[in-house]
Amino acid sequence: MKLLIVDDSMVIRRLIERNLNPTQFSEIETAGNGKVALEKFTASKPELVTMDITMPEMDGLDCIEKILSIAPQTKILVISGLADKSTAVEAIKRGAEGFLLKPITQESLAEAFTDLLED
Repeated sequence: MKLLIVDDSMVIRRLIERNLNPTQFSEIETAGNGKVALEKFTASKPELVTMDITMPEMDGLDCIEKILSIAPQTKILVISGLADKSTAVEAIKRGAEGFLLKPITQESLAEAFTDLLED
């Protein structure tokens, strides 16, 4: 399974990568904004994407819509520091299948991936 980690913070991208089960993914790519994420997504078509909301160039909400217009079966987990309920609702409306609030832990990430992949 291929994974694309999208977040404008390199610290968060590395934190997510370090807390994954490495045997679960055959390929892991990262992107620092929605524009780069869309380019990488188009080239490699990962089955799973983690997506930040607030990013330069293209935000996560717009990127979710564009990714799902290319590959509607893609599973997208939003990982954001925005705690307001309206952001989570908007992300789900645009097609994300899960929402995880930062800061994340290894346990919360593992649980979110399990929920996402069991659907």
